[in-house]
Amino acid sequence: MMDKKPHIKPYLYGMLAGFGAIALSIIFFFLIYRFDGFGSAISTLTGILMPFIYGAVIAYLLKPVCNSIESFLRRFIPEKMNGLINALSVALTILFGLLLVYALVMMIVPQLITSVTTLYYTAQANITKFMYWANHLEFIENNEQIMELLNSAYAALNTNLDTWIKNTLLPSMQNIVSGAAIGVLNVVTVAKNLIIGIIVAVYMLASRKRFVQQGNLVLHSIVRPRWAQLITEEVKYADRMFGGFINGKIMDSAIIGVLCYIGCLIFKFPSALLVSVIIGVTNVIPFFGPFIGAIPATLLILIQNPIKALWFVLFVLVLQQLDGNIIGPKILGNTTGLSSFWVLFAILLFGGLWGFVGMIVGVPLFAVIYDVIKKLVIHGLQRHQELTLLNSYHALALKLATQEEIDLIKKYAFAVNDLLRGFMKEIGIDLVDFKLEFGRCDGEILLADEISPDTCRFWDIKTHEKLDKDRFRRDMGGVEEAYAEMMKRVGLA
Repeated sequence: MMDKKPHIKPYLYGMLAGFGAIALSIIFFFLIYRFDGFGSAISTLTGILMPFIYGAVIAYLLKPVCNSIESFLRRFIPEKMNGLINALSVALTILFGLLLVYALVMMIVPQLITSVTTLYYTAQANITKFMYWANHLEFIENNEQIMELLNSAYAALNTNLDTWIKNTLLPSMQNIVSGAAIGVLNVVTVAKNLIIGIIVAVYMLASRKRFVQQGNLVLHSIVRPRWAQLITEEVKYADRMFGGFINGKIMDSAIIGVLCYIGCLIFKFPSALLVSVIIGVTNVIPFFGPFIGAIPATLLILIQNPIKALWFVLFVLVLQQLDGNIIGPKILGNTTGLSSFWVLFAILLFGGLWGFVGMIVGVPLFAVIYDVIKKLVIHGLQRHQELTLLNSYHALALKLATQEEIDLIKKYAFAVNDLLRGFMKEIGIDLVDFKLEFGRCDGEILLADEISPDTCRFWDIKTHEKLDKDRFRRDMGGVEEAYAEMMKRVGLA
């Protein structure tokens, strides 16, 4: 019996698609013309969720430590006491993090205060010594213009320094005292967020495996298994990228900071700890970090001892070469797989968007984006049957062949294809695909490969029966019979 009711699914899908397009257009228009309000809403939401952001960052940074402690405890505690193992690993991880921060603060902060105080009290005396030294140089004494320029600059510097202390520093101290309530409130807010963040980090570390399982359930409930697998693989890749890069970069920067401090002590550079902290912290930033840190550190030493500042520049160059060629590759390797151009692009882009944090996370974040785009490009090439373009790109990028050699390889491959297709068609075989191996000998490209069911895919034209290695790979059976049939058809049996 014929269904008299028209099928409404196509109309329903069309209506939903039209509604979705209109809704997306309205949202896009709203975001463009109400961007300030949208940004303000995002800022408000970020402020509310700041404790959870702190907790997530703390938990992510401490996750490798927690996993290591848990693996160690499982050697001595029975599996049935899994809850105790989890609780102990989380508690020891948080304790480790707090002790590490406390040790760093107690080692660095007093030395930093001493270095800054010494720098302040010696700056004017060092400038006076420099002026005395410059005024007694024969070259400067004989040049009235340079003498006048130096004396006027020195007078202006002294005047500006006194003016800054009287009119800016002292009133600022008064404003700080008068605004102490606001400062205390800000400190209390940050402290509150940090304390709640640590509590959130405890919960996230304790429930990290459960969160992964719940996320997997949600993902498979929303998308198909194939897409769920692809998304899971990409999330794992992002985890490896961020975890490996950030933790490795922190370790690398800590080593550079310690080496810089040891070198400063050996060569007796002034403000050793302050300079080393600057070098170590800025080294976290890829590409630009060494230059960003070297400039202020050199200026600090220049104010106190110009000659040692020159030696410090040489020392930093040697230290950065050591980091770039030995320490960095050992710790990080080629973690991101990005070229120098894309590293520079990522730092400038995300640094401009998010400042110092953007410079740190920009490289691994862009590496994930780059990986997603690369997989989409490969999928598109496969769909349009243009995957050979990717092979040519890799051959050129790795300098395995020149463009002329690639064109010659393609010419040989097409010629073999035409010959094989015609021959196989005559014996009732459909040539699905085949592979060829090429080599280079005395500068010439040579084709050296076999034509067999191991290297080709042969289907019977009428029955589409597979007569190649697919029978073995897919466990279809009848491998020997299929190969014997091919030998019979080509006249070898």
